[in-house]
Amino acid sequence: MNTLQDRLEKLKADFPEIFTEGRIDIEKFKATFTDDIIFNNERYVLNWAGKSDAFKVLQIPTTATLKPQPEESVNFDTTENIFIEGENLEVLKVLQKSYYGKIKCIIIDPPYNTGNDSFIYPDSFKENKTDYEKRIGEKDEEGYLMKEGMFRKNSKDSGHYHSNWLSMMYPRLFLAKNLLREDGVIFVHIDDNEVHNLRMIMNEIFGEENFIDSICWKKKYGGGAKEKYLVSVHEYILVYAKDILSLPEILVEFDLEKARRFYKYKDEKFETLGYYRTHPLEAVKSFDIRENLKFSIIAPDGTEVHPKRQWRWSKERFEEALKKDEVIFTKNRDNEWVLYSKQYLNDESGEQRKTKAQSVLDDIYTQEGTKEIVDIFGDAKIFTFPKPIRLLKKIIEIGGVEDNDIILDFFAGSATSAQAIIELNQEDEKNRKFILAQLPELCDPEGEAYKAGYKTIADISKERIRRAIKKIETEQAEEQKKKEGQINFGDEAESKAIDLGFKAFKLSPSNFKIWRGNEINEENLVQQLDAFTNPVREGSEQENMLYELVLKTGYSLTDKIEKKESFYSIKDNELILAIESINQASVDKIIALQPKKVIALDILFKENDQLKTNTVLQMKDAEVDFKTI
Repeated sequence: MNTLQDRLEKLKADFPEIFTEGRIDIEKFKATFTDDIIFNNERYVLNWAGKSDAFKVLQIPTTATLKPQPEESVNFDTTENIFIEGENLEVLKVLQKSYYGKIKCIIIDPPYNTGNDSFIYPDSFKENKTDYEKRIGEKDEEGYLMKEGMFRKNSKDSGHYHSNWLSMMYPRLFLAKNLLREDGVIFVHIDDNEVHNLRMIMNEIFGEENFIDSICWKKKYGGGAKEKYLVSVHEYILVYAKDILSLPEILVEFDLEKARRFYKYKDEKFETLGYYRTHPLEAVKSFDIRENLKFSIIAPDGTEVHPKRQWRWSKERFEEALKKDEVIFTKNRDNEWVLYSKQYLNDESGEQRKTKAQSVLDDIYTQEGTKEIVDIFGDAKIFTFPKPIRLLKKIIEIGGVEDNDIILDFFAGSATSAQAIIELNQEDEKNRKFILAQLPELCDPEGEAYKAGYKTIADISKERIRRAIKKIETEQAEEQKKKEGQINFGDEAESKAIDLGFKAFKLSPSNFKIWRGNEINEENLVQQLDAFTNPVREGSEQENMLYELVLKTGYSLTDKIEKKESFYSIKDNELILAIESINQASVDKIIALQPKKVIALDILFKENDQLKTNTVLQMKDAEVDFKTI
């Protein structure tokens, strides 16, 4: 028996208010048992053990880069979709310059902090950065990240149980906000374990004024045999805007099955406007009394009809609707005239009207997600509890994601979001793009995923995207065969080609040597300078250097890249990168392309100072921003 623990448990039972994360809070203790009721820095604020460390993690710049993996990709050279394998905090830092303010929608499903989660959080700042990088980069013999190095099990027995989770989430959400457009929106899945804390840190990062709603998702329709109290059947999706004043009105398509319960009447406008429903013209529950909405209406029998309070429409709006046959006169049981307006399912152009999204989702269940894993992999145990595709499609619709918008998911899991985006694009022929990031977390060696050949969660993510693409390609091929056997009358519009591919990248150390200025002293200065005669790390490949420079100069991973003899053109000659070789002829060709900026490896001018001097002068004369590294 642990005597101290036993006494603490008894104290906690009687005085839970004096405990914070399982430990006695001295200030709360004093406030409860003494007259000394003074809290230091008393104000409304969220604080936790390690918050300052979370800020330190946020402020440490990254030197990492993204290494292209064409062999793991689909249509690498043409696609605009991206999958990144790597620790998502570093990934978010790498993306800051290229994607700052460019993401329309972020959807994440982070660890819920159930007590069984393993995730990364800042837990030591006594070591230097080099030692820290070495520790979190520990790998096994096959090069996979080890749990001991990268992950921390956040048990509920921990004295910093909530703090660890907050320290993990805060810097990631902060960096994510930077990437959102001004009209952008973020959706965060969560359950009751941390919804209260998540709301607080999101209020702090995004601003309480940018809170949109907390969507309650009824995720299952049964179960709970083991529950002693209430059967929990719901989760939450917190929704915040980057700037709520810049966010357009949120409208979604009608659920036609539900709509037909109300939109069930027809009139002579059915061909264009479709079914209609009726709505009382009298505003029964109106608190804003307006005199212009209180007027008499002449019924078909010539009697005057007056509202008890007021009408929903002005007299002008009513007369316009009456001319269009959009008003219905009927009598109630008391033989009194009652007026209804017609509300059509379609607008004047024949397009289906949209409606306001609601904060409760109660017709999509987790069982759908499990079935989708079976459909893709043939085994439900490959990935447990994935989010359903229909849920992601609904979120994307609520987020107002349109053609060419980018969606970011940096807790990709099984890549449900990628499959949902690809399928949505196929349905409405739009070109939504995705950026997914997933940690190469090792699968359980005894689990079905590992036995099936998937060593990491990232492997499952990539394979799901490949299989989802293959499925659509097969469907398209079958559809094409059907068309080939039919008579073509020449009036069918061609289907718009959708993006069936993704570029795969891996988070990797920089291809260039990192100058450790804080570690220099007189004894090793000359040695360090000699080492930087060639700043390129040994073993670095041209393609890897190419993408690192593209990112670090602010261009996106999908901008057009062309190889032109001994140099690369980025985004139709906006940027030129010379990383292979350079001579006077190539300099002349580069200047002729009229780029905005040119970057060359300084080592290319080795033992040719004259060429470098001439290049600098020629670039200056041509008003080209020229740099060497």
